[in-house]
Amino acid sequence: EGLELSTAFVLIKTKPMMESDVYRALLAIENVVETHIVYGEYDLAARIDFADDNEMSKVLIGEFRKIPGVEQTETLIAVEV
Repeated sequence: EGLELSTAFVLIKTKPMMESDVYRALLAIENVVETHIVYGEYDLAARIDFADDNEMSKVLIGEFRKIPGVEQTETLIAVEV
């Protein structure tokens, strides 16, 4: 049986001129399915898939926060309606 994954979208503000470095670091994280440099209030948007809340927390707290150049994140958890 297939594993049911949940999805979250993470909006990221970076330090000036660090967008490309953060982008490359995000690509190296296994749970990151896609990432984009965007215009507006945030500099990057990343989609992550995770099996449960613990895995999501490990990725967001344990990996995203360690990326040099990340100043702020906002996580939007997708839900089914």
